[in-house]
Amino acid sequence: MPFVRKILSLRRLVCVVILAFSCVAVAPELAAQNVVVEVHALENGMQFLLVPRQGDPNVAVGWIAKVGSVNERPGITGTAHLFEHMMFKGTRVIGTKDIDKDLQIIRELDRVKAELVAGDERQQREAQRAENGGEEAAERSADRKKLLVEFQKLLAEQKEILVKDEFDRLYSAAGASGLNAGTTYDFTIYFVNVPTNKLELWFWMESDRLLNPVFREFYSERDVVREERRLRVESTPTGKFREQFESLFWSASPYGWPVIGWPSDVEGINRQEALEFYDLYYAPGNLTACLVGDFDPEVAKELADKYFGRLKKATKTPPSVRTKEVPQLAEKRMTAYAPTKPQVIVRYHTVPDGHPDEPALIVLADILSGRTGRLYKSLVLDKKVANSASAAQNGMKHEGYFRLEGVAKPDHRPEDVEAALTAVLEEVTTKPPSERELQKVKNQWAASEFRKLRSNFRLMMELVIRDAYRGWETINTDPPHLQAVTAEDVVRAVSTYFEPQNRTVLIYRTSDGADGNDTDGNDTDGRAEGGKP
Repeated sequence: MPFVRKILSLRRLVCVVILAFSCVAVAPELAAQNVVVEVHALENGMQFLLVPRQGDPNVAVGWIAKVGSVNERPGITGTAHLFEHMMFKGTRVIGTKDIDKDLQIIRELDRVKAELVAGDERQQREAQRAENGGEEAAERSADRKKLLVEFQKLLAEQKEILVKDEFDRLYSAAGASGLNAGTTYDFTIYFVNVPTNKLELWFWMESDRLLNPVFREFYSERDVVREERRLRVESTPTGKFREQFESLFWSASPYGWPVIGWPSDVEGINRQEALEFYDLYYAPGNLTACLVGDFDPEVAKELADKYFGRLKKATKTPPSVRTKEVPQLAEKRMTAYAPTKPQVIVRYHTVPDGHPDEPALIVLADILSGRTGRLYKSLVLDKKVANSASAAQNGMKHEGYFRLEGVAKPDHRPEDVEAALTAVLEEVTTKPPSERELQKVKNQWAASEFRKLRSNFRLMMELVIRDAYRGWETINTDPPHLQAVTAEDVVRAVSTYFEPQNRTVLIYRTSDGADGNDTDGNDTDGRAEGGKP
């Protein structure tokens, strides 16, 4: 699913009023927003955000774990995304015909896998030293074949007692829809739409997969994720280059490794490492749930206490992200040859979510983007060097960046587009945005974000994601900051962050000398690996 774009749009600051004309000033009293949320906190630390709305006989429900790939470490990258998959594998009562035999097989699979890994590591060390060839090597090879046969036999036995996709089918049979999940650098989210009269089913099923998870098919699911990586990254025209660009842009920050994980980590992570990660980051104090729709909040609180109240309070607090990005002292450049249209991406280090300069950078991005934006007018209409051009500010939890991007016309080079992008950006300091430009952007924000919040699902997602960052309350407190942005704020932001030494440039050239098409379905800087397995 296009989870990347959904998350990025939901992360934008929220305004509240629809105006008939895009250039009419927003009255201060109309720019205010007050989304009323009742917070129900459990003794174990988990919070529920309740927003009852009469009408639609469905409830948009979801919960978020405040953990993403930024919380991993070298050696276990991709673990947060792997757990997004594993959380759909069932519990002690969902997904199996015989839980005792199932657990026994899982223990045997872990044992055999550990022996295989130990044997492979020993063989690798000996191969590097050119030791123990001949009979010993043949004997180890025979032992390895026996272990592989045993491993496959255990998988076959487990397959006989598994109930595939039972988690999905239970929801579907109850009339629920849209069951899915997504992983980003900063959080992992699970969501579904449930009929009001089946709300207790959601409380039971979601609490059960947190209380009694059985991460069956662990090793085969690792292979599924590895294949997903091949399809999304390694087999796409630009995926592998985007991944290297991330690592080039971030010198120290954990945002530099991919959400889906490095290949060796995905292939090598074991169950014990994964369980330690789960116990730390999926504890109730690190979770927030949200319900928006036609339900009785008193009943919801009782169900929350009854089901999620069973989760034990954590004994450890998840550590904060320690490693921060270091200041960039020199421009970085990367050239990639790929079957895609010649294009350029320019990134500048800026600010994380909630920084005082973020609203000005968001306004700047909207002034530059769109069919009426400065980039389109200059690069596409006037200079005719690009087929498209855009800008975006992406403030994540711990770091942030501003992106400029343009696709060159057939008779122009990416360098021509880069020069034109830079010229438009520099022009902001000599030709600040007019009041009309500023107000148009602010009014467009107000109208579009108001329409989004009319949807139960979009409001649920907005609240729970905001809570994973700086708290759900920012849905009410952030809009005035965007409405208060001035032309001077925008100029100051450009002068502060858009220095040559603070940027990283990626240029794509076609590998065959002709225009191509980027078919990986991800032309923007996506920050998530989304979708339920």
